[in-house]
Amino acid sequence: MSDDHAERRRFQRIAFDAGTEISQGDRRWKVALLDLSLQGLLVERPEHWDVVAGEPLQVRIYLGFDANVYMEADLAWEREGLLGFTCRHIDLDSISHLRRLVELNLGDETLLERELTLLGEH
Repeated sequence: MSDDHAERRRFQRIAFDAGTEISQGDRRWKVALLDLSLQGLLVERPEHWDVVAGEPLQVRIYLGFDANVYMEADLAWEREGLLGFTCRHIDLDSISHLRRLVELNLGDETLLERELTLLGEH
């Protein structure tokens, strides 16, 4: 396993299905969210995917009840019809929503605290 691959696995991934949109400039794609973590997300590659390499993307995950996660992300990799993103920036409200999702899905506050500590190291 490469160091880069091991680094990506430091954060617990949560299988999660929510309406998700990725945009770059005036281009927008609705995507199928497969999983997310405090560090990024994994989605299925949408049709007509034509991003500008190296430019950040905006991600919006619709949680419902006026709760959304907004983040600025970088495309980390693309293969076999999947896209992996790393979080570049996330606002306080969004990280609070994401933290709660992680907390509910991990079911272990110790794991959540470990995740938050790892996030603070970046």
